[in-house]
Amino acid sequence: MFHVEQMKENTFEVIVIGAGHAGNEAASASGNLGVKTLLITMDMNKIGQMSCNPAMGGIAKGQIVREIDALGGLSGIVSDKSAIQFRMLNVSKGPAMWSPRCQSDRMMFAEEWRLQLESIPNVFFWQDSVKEILFENGKVSGVRTSIGVVFYAKKVIVTSGTFLNGVIHIGEQQLAGGRMGEKRSEGITEQLVSLGFQAGRMKTGTPPRVDGRSLNYDKMVEQEGDKNPSKFSYLSSTVPLQKQRSCWITNTNQAVHDILAEGFEKSPMFTGRIIGSGPRYCPSIEDKITRFADKDHHQLFVEPEGWKTVEIYVNGFSTSLPEEIQVKALRQIQGFENARIFRPGYAIEYDYFPPNQLLHTLESKDVPGLYFAGQINGTTGYEEAACQGLMAGINAALAVKEEAPFILTRDQAYIGVLIDDLITKSTDEPYRMFTSRAEYRTLLRQDNADERLTPMSHEIGLASDERMHDLEHKRRETQEIMELLKETSVKPEEVNAYLTEMGSSEIPNKTSVLSLLSRPQTTLNGLIGVSERIAEKVALNSYKQESLEQAEIQVKYSGYIEKERLLADKLTRLDYVKIPIDFDYHQMQSLSTEARQKLSAVRPETIGQASRISGVNPSDIAVLLVKFGR
Repeated sequence: MFHVEQMKENTFEVIVIGAGHAGNEAASASGNLGVKTLLITMDMNKIGQMSCNPAMGGIAKGQIVREIDALGGLSGIVSDKSAIQFRMLNVSKGPAMWSPRCQSDRMMFAEEWRLQLESIPNVFFWQDSVKEILFENGKVSGVRTSIGVVFYAKKVIVTSGTFLNGVIHIGEQQLAGGRMGEKRSEGITEQLVSLGFQAGRMKTGTPPRVDGRSLNYDKMVEQEGDKNPSKFSYLSSTVPLQKQRSCWITNTNQAVHDILAEGFEKSPMFTGRIIGSGPRYCPSIEDKITRFADKDHHQLFVEPEGWKTVEIYVNGFSTSLPEEIQVKALRQIQGFENARIFRPGYAIEYDYFPPNQLLHTLESKDVPGLYFAGQINGTTGYEEAACQGLMAGINAALAVKEEAPFILTRDQAYIGVLIDDLITKSTDEPYRMFTSRAEYRTLLRQDNADERLTPMSHEIGLASDERMHDLEHKRRETQEIMELLKETSVKPEEVNAYLTEMGSSEIPNKTSVLSLLSRPQTTLNGLIGVSERIAEKVALNSYKQESLEQAEIQVKYSGYIEKERLLADKLTRLDYVKIPIDFDYHQMQSLSTEARQKLSAVRPETIGQASRISGVNPSDIAVLLVKFGR
């Protein structure tokens, strides 16, 4: 009787392994969809730990955080509640390029994540390491932990970060660990490889942490937050920052590079001790001075780790060189002459599984019920991990409830681009998102993530009624503002001075504000400033800033948006032509040899996905359309 009761207590519907950014979003999504979820982590005090940079967002990454929030995920809310600085990047470019970023208080971020998760009734916790995933009749059935406890579930989501057989490198030292001072996870890789999964090695790195009291900020350039900061979450439960902490900018120099080069003979990267591929777009300082030997300096961002701590993150100085070399080189940097470090930078190698082994739901193609999310799929970055965790959590929960999967396409979200790239193209180096990876980035702006995604998420039961109410209010306000701009006209004497100042042609007659706003040189705030009638009506109706911004974007870019929408509709039709996942391409001799090989390896779910596989040509797609098309 005791055994039966214990088994019942240890039975869940979804188990999430790992409580990093991917694991937290997976557990929260699954729990909020009404599914009994267990989150297993090695250390309950490290839930939501920011292992590297204490910041969220940035180019394309900020769009992902807003998409996570629009879907009902928690990364945006947690970021807003723990932010110490907020900046909108790329504001000199068009709105498709605007990218929000916040500097976070590392300790507050982790604390807020834990509190958010503990507030979800369907999320339960267990502190331990998973040694084995259990299977029954070819399907996932649960996990066994390092102390021998067995938990049962229909779905298991692995979000192991850098912990699978992790090895830390500092100069000639090698330490077994998943993060500095924390043990690694062993057993899962070996088990999955024995089942036929392919695995590989990747690496990433982190810079030294410095005592801010030892730095001379007078020798650096101050980088303040936005004067009128925004925030990530669309919900009114978070508010923009009222005060902010500054970051600082300094540079390396030739003396720094010369000292670093002295340590190359002891660098694990140059001696071959590190075999994993590193991130191309976030290289170590050793990589930078080797690959860009013509440059005599590299920019460094000096970033505080929180509101109260003196700990400083030296962004741009990621390294695995010996500790004494790191200190010697740092002290040649302007403002760092007397720098004291809290801990040295290091590189970490870990196991990953090439993501072409997954479906677009992030479930294994060969093992039903097993999902991968985050760095285990070969990505780098908190935001990339978090959105994968969210999608894996959603799809695991929907599968438990026997509901249709939730898949985002390339024209619906950056998240859709990221997952499609991973599944279709796979990766042999850490993948990170850029705006250039999204062919429909005019549609996928950070300002309209709620418009694109909240209704879809609300339909499956994740995005709350409150979110839909806020979205509908924003829609109404935006429409009202556009009608106001259309109905209101200004006289030449009111606006010509402003138009001349902005480099736009003067008007000879009364003209609608909507017409003037469509000009590239004008802004809504500028026109409000010269038209008392608009200013009065905007103030009278207390329109939200995001509604005013949305109206301006729609007026200025409606033509571009419509053109891209039509193109997306045309190109995504192939994504609706399904291919059986177990189809034998080798029987189709009319396909090229390379196409048969690539299609067999990736096993695309649609002809659209097949068309994006390198080596599959238009003639091959034509053959597939004859076979599977109408």
